[in-house]
Order: sequence, then C-alpha cells, then structure tokens
Amino acid sequence: MIVHLHFRKNYFILLFISLLLFSFNLSAQLSVTDTVAKTEPAIKVSGYVDAYYAYYTDSVGDNKDQQFPSISPRSKTFGLNTAMITAQYDGEKTRGIVSLHFGDIARSAWSPVFNPIMEAHAGIRLCSKLWIDAGFFRTHFGTEGLLPKENICSSVSVNTFYEPYYESGVRLNYNPCEKLALYFYALNGYNMYEDNNHKKSFGMLANYTMADDKGSFGYSNYIGDDSPTGDTISHLRIHQNLFFNYQYKKMKIQVGGDFCYQKNSFSYISKKPGMMGSGVMSFKYQCCKSSSVYTRGEIFQDPSGFMSTRFIDWEGNVTGYKLWGTTVGVEYKPTENSYLRAEVREISMDQWQKIFYTNGKDVSTRTELLINMGISF
Repeated sequence: MIVHLHFRKNYFILLFISLLLFSFNLSAQLSVTDTVAKTEPAIKVSGYVDAYYAYYTDSVGDNKDQQFPSISPRSKTFGLNTAMITAQYDGEKTRGIVSLHFGDIARSAWSPVFNPIMEAHAGIRLCSKLWIDAGFFRTHFGTEGLLPKENICSSVSVNTFYEPYYESGVRLNYNPCEKLALYFYALNGYNMYEDNNHKKSFGMLANYTMADDKGSFGYSNYIGDDSPTGDTISHLRIHQNLFFNYQYKKMKIQVGGDFCYQKNSFSYISKKPGMMGSGVMSFKYQCCKSSSVYTRGEIFQDPSGFMSTRFIDWEGNVTGYKLWGTTVGVEYKPTENSYLRAEVREISMDQWQKIFYTNGKDVSTRTELLINMGISF
C-alpha cells in the first residue's frame, strides 16, 4: 500500500513536470513566432521604365537638350527617360533604400556627382513614432514629382524644374497620428549632394491625408544660404510650397504654389532681395475604363531673375523669366502599373523675352509634343 501510494505520488510529480515542460515549450514557441512576426524584415525590389518620343518647335540642334530639360528633353528622337531599379528594406527598427537610375533624366536633370544614385539612405527607429534617416534623398519639396508615373502629366511644370530634385543630409520622420506625417531635414544645400560652403540648410514637410484617403494637403519649405565659399554677400533663400491633391471617383486634381525669397538677389549691383512666385494646377478625368483626358495650367514669375535668367528690357530694368504654360493630353492605362500618354504643351514668355528659336526667328513661345510609355513592376 505504501509502495502504491509512493508510485502514485511519483506519477503526479512526473505528470506535473511534463505539463510544466510542455507549457514552457509552447510558450517559447509562441514567443519565437511572435518575435519573428514582428521583426522579420521585408525586402522589396521594384523597377520602372519610361520611354518617349518628343517634338519641340524650338530649334536647339540635333541631340541637344531643350530649355527646361528634365522629362523627354530631346526633340525629334526616340529616347529613354529612365530605367530605374530600387531595393527597399523595412524592418521593425531599421530600414533603408537604394535606387539607381539611368537615362535622360539622370543625364540632363541629375547631379553629375554620384549621378547613377537617385536615392540611398538608411534609417533607425528611435521610438514608436520617430525615425531618423541619413544619406541621399529625393527632394521633399514641391507639388509635382519628377517621374512621369507620379504626376497627371508626363512633363513637369517650369516651377517644378526650378525646384530641387535631390538632396543629402539627415531626416527626422515623426508620425503623431495615422493621418499626419512630419519630416524635418538638415541638408548640405539646395539641389546638391556635396556641400559647397560648409553652411547647412534646413527644411520641413508636413503632409495630412484626408478621410477615406481621397486626398492630401501639405506644406514644405527650404531655408539656407548656398553662396559659394569666398562670397562675402549672403544669399539666404527661403522657399515655401503649398500643395493639395484630391481624387474622387473619376476625377483627380493637383494644385500647388511656390513663393521664394532670396537676400541680395535683385541684380548684380543692387542688394535688394529677390522674390519668385509660381503656381500649377492639373486636372484629370477618366472618361472610360482605361482612358483619361487631362490638362494643366502653370505660371512662373521671377521678376528679380535670381532663379532663372536675367534680362535687360527696353526700359533698362533688370528682370527674369515671366511665363505661362498650358498642357492637354490623353492617357491609356491597360493595367494599373502602366500607361501610354500623348500630350501637347505650349509655353509663352513675355513678348520681349524671345528665348526660343523657330523657323530662323527668335520667338517667345514654344510648342511641344510628348508621347510617353511607361511600366513599373
């Protein structure tokens, strides 16, 4: 009897130990599974190709870039705007991206320093809603993006042409709530990878996403003095941008405006500040399942000539570019990630700003035809 009770006691002890070990093992497995689910990094590789044919009435010569070159810059030729490959890494506490590009955008609109790099930066999570990233970035500034797939039109407006395309430095990314994203930048300078004067510049971007993700609006700025080393006159620049994007059913709207102030910029002999104002509005309507029509209006006024080119008018006044532009086009999208577009655009300068050359004459207007085909994957 004593032996039997002793056996039963040992049996329950062994059963308890077995259950304890099973529970510990199950808990460990769940813990590992949960940790893997939280920390397993995601690596994504993507690509984008955009090819074009363009015709411009401005006669700049064979295989030469048109004025305001960025998208489809060469006339009467087939070309490649970009062949881009991107690798993106997203982990729980770290992230990074490397994007390389080749083509006419890289050649005509990008930095000659580190030219193949569109962007490359690494990031670390400081807390649940705050990240720090450092490296080469695409610009945080402006209403339109640079790539045709990012915009309603294939071409970019003149004010986008004069905005920065790329930048290098450090970025803080803070998301106080799901709809609001804040970015703060410390940069080498305006549209440059390498510093030219050891003075740092600063910028910010605030973007708010509307309910049901139908649109967004925001504000971006840039503050810095990019005067070359040895220049004794400060050229502090404060560039500001407001933008609004909205999409509802078959309609899409993109609106934005820039205002730029620069110290000591009115002319070579005057220390008056310079000011620039510009605006762009694009509208797209999906007329059937795969086809859309679109239009855009743009204005760029640089009376001080510090961002564009200075002229002396017939009254002896120093001034810069003053222009208006209109674009109309059609788009066919066989799939969500592809497009075929044809658009016509006209740029009109002030009548005495004859910066274009057509049929043997200096003229103040230019007409262009762009046909673009692109796919992202």
